Amino acid sequence: MKKLVLIFFYSCIISKVNFAQGAKADIIIVNGRIATLDANNSFAEALAIYGNKILSIGANHEILKLKNKQTKIIDAGGKTVIPGLFDSHLHVIRGGRFYNSELRWDGVRTLKRALDMLREQAKRTPEGQWVRIVGGWNEYQFEEKRLPTLAEINEASGNVPVFILYLYGKAWLNKVGLQRLNINAKSANPVGGLIEKDNEGNPTGLLVAEPNAFILYSTLAKLPELTNEEKMNSTLQYMTELNRLGVTAVMDAGGGFQNFPDDYAITDSLNKLGKITVRLPYFLFAQKRGTELNDYNKWMGMVDIDHHQRNGINEVDYYVQGGGENLVADAADFENFLFPRPELPTSMEANLKPVIQLLVKNRWPFRLHATYNESISRDLNVIEQVNKETPLNGLVWFFDHAETISEENMQRIKALGGGIAIQHRMAYQGEGFIHRYGKQAALAAPPVKRMLEIGLPVGLGTDGTRVASYNPWVSLYWITTGKTIGGTTVLAKENILDRIAALRLITTGGYSLIKENNKGSIQKGFYADIAILDRDYFTVSENEIQFITSKLTIVDGQIVYADDEYRSFLPKQEPVIPAWSPVRYFGGYQYK
Repeated sequence: MKKLVLIFFYSCIISKVNFAQGAKADIIIVNGRIATLDANNSFAEALAIYGNKILSIGANHEILKLKNKQTKIIDAGGKTVIPGLFDSHLHVIRGGRFYNSELRWDGVRTLKRALDMLREQAKRTPEGQWVRIVGGWNEYQFEEKRLPTLAEINEASGNVPVFILYLYGKAWLNKVGLQRLNINAKSANPVGGLIEKDNEGNPTGLLVAEPNAFILYSTLAKLPELTNEEKMNSTLQYMTELNRLGVTAVMDAGGGFQNFPDDYAITDSLNKLGKITVRLPYFLFAQKRGTELNDYNKWMGMVDIDHHQRNGINEVDYYVQGGGENLVADAADFENFLFPRPELPTSMEANLKPVIQLLVKNRWPFRLHATYNESISRDLNVIEQVNKETPLNGLVWFFDHAETISEENMQRIKALGGGIAIQHRMAYQGEGFIHRYGKQAALAAPPVKRMLEIGLPVGLGTDGTRVASYNPWVSLYWITTGKTIGGTTVLAKENILDRIAALRLITTGGYSLIKENNKGSIQKGFYADIAILDRDYFTVSENEIQFITSKLTIVDGQIVYADDEYRSFLPKQEPVIPAWSPVRYFGGYQYK
C-alpha cells in the first residue's frame, strides 16, 4: 500500500514538472488587472494558460516569453480579470430546459416596461404556447413600487394564456390561462394552496401558496414544454447567459419536478457532445413524499459517486455530487414570508434519519434546505444521531439558505464538519421578511460575517431562477451593500462583507463546500476558469456592482463567451429557437 502511495506521489511531482517546464501557452492574457484571490490577495498583469490550467502569472514581459505561433494573445486593455464565478446554488438543469420559453422580468426598472414586454411577447406567442414569467423579480425593483393588477395582465396579454410567478408566494393566471387549465367556480383548493375567488365564486386568476409553493410549481408543470431540439438550444442559451455574467461553475441543487434520470437527458446529451460551458456538479433531489428513501436506494445503484476518478474525462465536471437539496419532504420549510414560519411535522426526524444514514454509509455528500433556525435545530439533531452511529469522517455536507441560524447551531455545524451555502434571496424577499419578522431580525439574515469568523466553509449563490434572479452580481451587490434590489437596507453594516471577501465566497467559497482546492483562484496549476469584466468590480460605485458583466469568459481553458470587442476569439453562436422565444428578442437579464 505504501509503495502505491509513493508511486502516486512521485507521478504527481513528475506531471507538475512536465507541466511547468518547456510548456508554451495556448492562451495569454496581457495588460490586465488580474485579481488572483491567492492567499495574499495579490494582483498581476498577465497570465498564461496551457491546456485547461494556469501555466504562469506575472508581468507582461515575463508571460509573453511563453508564447509561440499558435498562442492566442488576449489584450485585457487594463480591465479587471477575476476567477470565474461559482454559484453554489442554482437550478441550471431544470432552468435550462425552460429558459427559451420564459419572459424574464429580472432587472426591469419599471412596471410599465414589464407590461409592455408582456404585451409584445403575447403578440408573437403561437397558439398552443403560453407567456410565462417565472421569478427573478419583485415590485420593489419597479419605479412604481407596486405589483401588476389582474386587469393590467389581462389587458396586456389578450387571448394568449399567461402564467406569472411571484416569489414563493403566489402566481397569476389571466382569463385565458384559467380556461386552458379548466379552473372555474367548481375548482376546489388543492392541498397547501388557495385559488382566490370573487364574491360570486369565480376564480380571479390569483393562486396563493399556503405556505409551500406546490400549487405554483404543479400548475407550472402543466404548461406545454419545448421540443427536445428546442430544450437543447435553450440549455445552451442559458449557459451562455451565465457565461456572459462571468459564471464558470454551478452546483445544481436539483429541484421539484426535476426527475432523475429522465429530466437530465438534455444535459447528458450536451455533455456527450462536449457543449456544456459551465462546471456542473449536481445533486439529486427526492421528488415524492414518502418514497424518498426508495429514491436514494435506487439512485445509488445507478450512479458512481466517485467523480474524482472521472475529472480527466468530464472536463467540465458534469457528475452527480450527492443528494439534496430536498432529502425528505417533511424537512422542507418553504420560505414564503407572506405566511408565518411553517412547523415541520412530527414525522420529520423518523423519515429524515434513514435517508441521511444511507447517504453517510455510502459516502454520498448531501445538502439540506433549511431557512429557519428552528428547522436547522431539528435537522442537526438527526445528523448528530447519525454521526454517533456512522461517523461523517470528513464527508461533504452543508445546509442551504440558513437565514435565521443561531450561534449555537453554527457551532454544531462546525463540529460536524459541515458548511453553509447562502443566497441572495433576501435581496428579493427582504421587504417581506421585515414586514413579518421586523427590521431587527433582518439585520443578520443570514449572519454571514459570524459564519466566516468561526471558520465555517461558506459559499455564495443565487437560488435562481424561479424566485431570485440567476444574476450573481446582484448577490455580490446585496452582500457588499446590505440592500435589496429595491434599495431597502436589510443587512446591518457589521454583517456586510468587503468586496474581496464577498468575491471569495462566490469563487473559492463554493469549492470549500465540496473540499476542492485547485479551482476558484488564479494560481499556477489551478484550473483555468477566468472572466474579463466590463468594469472594475473593486472600484465602481456600489450601485454599479449589480450591472457588471463579462467581456470574455474562459472555462477549463476554453473560451466560452466573448462580447463584440473579443468576438474574433469565439466561433459563431447558435441562434435562439424557437423563433418566438422571448430570449430571441429581449435576451436574458434586463438593464432598463
